[in-house]
Formats: sequence, C-alpha cells, structure tokens
Amino acid sequence: MGAEIPKQFLELYGLPVLMHTISIFHKTFQDIDIVVVLPENQIKEWKLLCLKHNFLTPMEICAGGETRFHSVNNGLALLEGDGLVGIHDGVRPLVSEETLKRCYQDAALYGNSIPVVEVVETVRYQEADQSRIIDRSKLRLVQTPQVFRLQSIKEAFNREFNEAFTDDASVFESNGGIVHLTEGNRENIKITHPIDLVIGEFLLNSRK
Repeated sequence: MGAEIPKQFLELYGLPVLMHTISIFHKTFQDIDIVVVLPENQIKEWKLLCLKHNFLTPMEICAGGETRFHSVNNGLALLEGDGLVGIHDGVRPLVSEETLKRCYQDAALYGNSIPVVEVVETVRYQEADQSRIIDRSKLRLVQTPQVFRLQSIKEAFNREFNEAFTDDASVFESNGGIVHLTEGNRENIKITHPIDLVIGEFLLNSRK
C-alpha cells in the first residue's frame, strides 16, 4: 500500500477498513463469535480506534504470528468444540451477505467452502524469457472467507509451516482435504494498492 498506517486501519467511507469487514459478518450472522488476529504491536492501536469510533461489536482479539499460517493457527487455538469457522482477510470489507451465506451453507453440506470468481483476462505463464498462454476457463481467483469444519481445519494446521501454504485451503488440501469451490462476489477485492481504496469507497457508497 505504501502508507505508514497499516492497511486494515486506513479509513474507508469514514471508518477503518477492518471495521467494515467485521460489520458485514456481524450483520449477516448476529450470533457469530468473532476473533480478530492482529500483529501484537497493533492491538493497542486497534482498541483505541474502537473507542474513537464507538465500535462496540463483540470480538476476541489475539496476537498474530510470523506468517499468515501462524496467525491463523493462533486464532484457531482460541476456538473449541464443533461448528464452522470462516477465515477471512481483514482487508476484504466488500464481501457480500450473499457470499457469506453461500460459504457457510456449502461448508455445512460439504465440510468446507472456498469462494472463487472466474478469470476474465487473458493469462500467460512466464518462465525466464519464455511465456505461453493458459486456458483461463480452468482458472479461478480465490477469495475469502474460507470456511471449514473447525476440527478438520485445526487438524490440518497441526503441522510445520511450508512456503507453499498461500491460504487456508492449501493447508487443508495438504492434509488430504478436498476443496469445495463456491461462487464469490467480484467486488470482494483485497485492499492492497491505493486504487483499491478508491474502488472500495465507490462500492461502499453505492451500497449505502
């Protein structure tokens, strides 16, 4: 992002990005238990932001780890029993209620659910100075929340970190799990570059 402020704390439509993300989950599932995982040195700042914006949504907060893998593992360690857990990027505030409901409903049926959207651009694979076109009809862009039965994803994370683990589904798959794909929503972008804030502002304004 190139900003001094962590991207999850950047203001979007009058509130930090992360507050929009949490709010859509709480709006969709009012009885949901929310665990927010943050770098340890950002927890105090987050609590101050919640006070500043009178953000009262119930949540448990825990410190993250060295990588996404370790951070998710820390969050999972706080959860007990059975049920479904959705693991979501804090900087995806534009996931729709419909996508959330689909993900949890499909996970209840199939044991897990990963939202994806079709690739609409032409894609090329490059290696060294050579490249070749790839059949985009077989490709999907992966989003979050990635929803799993709690015990199955905790079991999958009970292993050593591997750099091939780019998301939670890859960890689940490494433990023999079969990943179920669910329709996502295209506006469920990950706030990563400055232009994403502009797009996010427009989309949130349209929703309001």
